[in-house]
Amino acid sequence: MDFHLSEAQSARRQNTLRQAAEAFPPGRQPGAFDREDWNTMGALGLLGTCLPAEFGGGGLGALDTALVIEAFGRACTDTGLVFAASAHQFACAVPIAEFGSKAVRLRWLPDLASGAAIAGNAMTEPDSGSDVSRLKVTAHQVAGGWRLDGTKSFVSNGPVCDVLVTYATTDPDMGHLGQTAFVVDAQAPGVRRSEPFDKMGLWSCRAGTVDFENCFVPDDHVLGQPGAGAAIFQASMGWERACLFAGYVGLLDRLVDRCTAFARERRQSGRPIGSFQAVSHRIVDMKLRLESARLLLYRACAEMDSGSRAVLPVALAKLAVSEAAVASAVDAVRVFGGRGYLADHGIEAALRDSVPAVLFSGTSEMQKEIAAKELGL
Repeated sequence: MDFHLSEAQSARRQNTLRQAAEAFPPGRQPGAFDREDWNTMGALGLLGTCLPAEFGGGGLGALDTALVIEAFGRACTDTGLVFAASAHQFACAVPIAEFGSKAVRLRWLPDLASGAAIAGNAMTEPDSGSDVSRLKVTAHQVAGGWRLDGTKSFVSNGPVCDVLVTYATTDPDMGHLGQTAFVVDAQAPGVRRSEPFDKMGLWSCRAGTVDFENCFVPDDHVLGQPGAGAAIFQASMGWERACLFAGYVGLLDRLVDRCTAFARERRQSGRPIGSFQAVSHRIVDMKLRLESARLLLYRACAEMDSGSRAVLPVALAKLAVSEAAVASAVDAVRVFGGRGYLADHGIEAALRDSVPAVLFSGTSEMQKEIAAKELGL
């Protein structure tokens, strides 16, 4: 097993690190991105890394995509922006590329890859978080298409998006086989979006509710076939749980570097704090979490690229990365001490941005349930 990156992978990683750091330098104030930021990410190839080249994407596999997103997360201190771009690509653009009709792919994929359009992922509902098998948003077939009704919540990019990928119950008697995936123009009649939520972290990824009221969706905007929504969602979750969380591996890498540098420079009792075992061991724990999570994530992506089902490695990778992000962000605050609590140093932001990682894309508890099921328990 070769653990070394190829020349092409190393060059791509270095280019991403350099270009992302130049485009989104440290000290940038999180809170909201503008269209210029989005276009910049498109120009850097960060919005369509794994999309087909024929639509303006990078055409990369899961592992190469994860390497790019990891570098983006390492270079860009605005984790909310990294998250917004990743949700756009993996939860929305990927299912359109894999399951969309020719008309839908031609209409949306070039704009999604270039940054001309922003996509919002509308799956979660007010009464349906981890349990996505009982969607209250419904779609009824009418002449030429479907009518959507109901409310989605925690829609990433929802308040600012141009297009939505959403899921609705089309046959309530069929359970998960009665769900259908749709592509919906965010400006279509019957779509109403809320103001952005006031959130703990990931400020640059604006999220809110989306209401569908008698919203007509043409037949060619169904992803795959009616009833295939649950399978399409799980396929997109594979990409999200692997490649989106590569951005958090980048965050972990940055925290280790920052804590190491700080521990060498900061002095107490006449010596660098890194010479105290309590500090040095804490940073070693952070490094251990980083490398363990990184290896699990790379393996999951390699399994995806091989065509494997990859359910267990993806669940383990998502679990490891998200839990490592929270634990290491807390450790970083403790290494920095009082400075870690101040907004000026950006360490507290890493903690706020990491906490949601154990919640979205399936909670840590749900990943353990998935892993247990894969183990036959």
